[in-house]
Amino acid sequence: MADGATAEAVNDAGTPFGSALPAREDYPPPELGLTMSIVLAGRRWRSLIDEQLRALGHSASRMEAMAAIAYAPPRATQIQIAKRIGIEGPTLTRTLDMLEADGLVERLPDPTDRRNKHMKLTPAGFDALADMLNLTSKLRSQLLADIPLDDIRANLGFLSILLERIEEGLALPAGE
Repeated sequence: MADGATAEAVNDAGTPFGSALPAREDYPPPELGLTMSIVLAGRRWRSLIDEQLRALGHSASRMEAMAAIAYAPPRATQIQIAKRIGIEGPTLTRTLDMLEADGLVERLPDPTDRRNKHMKLTPAGFDALADMLNLTSKLRSQLLADIPLDDIRANLGFLSILLERIEEGLALPAGE
C-alpha cells in the first residue's frame, strides 16, 4: 500500500467505522470523522429500529410518520408533516396510504382548502404508536446505558445546533 498502511490496519474492525475506513493515525480528520460518525450512527440506529419494529409489523418510517402526526399542531397538513420529518410529500403519501389501509391513520378534508388533508391517528394508531415507542425506548435505554447524562445533554445540544443550521438552509454559494 502506497501510504504505508498495512492490510491489517485497513481491515481493523476496531475503528469507529468498522472495516469501512483504514485505521491510520490522523485519519479520518476530525471533521470528516464527525460527519461520517453522524451518518453511520443514524443509518445503523434506523436499521436496528426497523429490524425490531418488524416484529410488530411496522417500520421506522411508519413510526416517524405516526409520531409526527401525534405530536403535530392541530390541523397540520400532509406537507407540514412531511417537512417535520424531513421527507418529500410523495414519500409520506405512500406511507400514509399504508397506514390508512391498516386503520391506523385517518385523512380528513380541510374545510377551508380542498387541496389540503389533515391527519389524525385512530385509536388503533395510538395503540400501535405506543407499542413502537415503548420498544424504541427500551432500545434507547440499552444504547445509552452507562453514558453520563451530561454527555447525552451536551451531544443533544450539539446535534440540535447542527439541525437548526441545516434547516436554515446552510449552503455554499454557487461554484464553491
